[in-house]
Amino acid sequence: MEKKQKINCTVKSCIYNDNEHKECDLEAIIVTPIKKCNTGKADESQCSSYKCIEK
Repeated sequence: MEKKQKINCTVKSCIYNDNEHKECDLEAIIVTPIKKCNTGKADESQCSSYKCIEK
């Protein structure tokens, strides 16, 4: 059985964010560590799939 996860997102400036449902529209995202960060806390990673809405 294939597991489908929801990726919640509140980053309004990202083109993939569905603001109405607060979800990411991508089927998969890339998460990468922040450079020179080894705190063991959640904020040491970031969404590398982010793409800014063109203005």
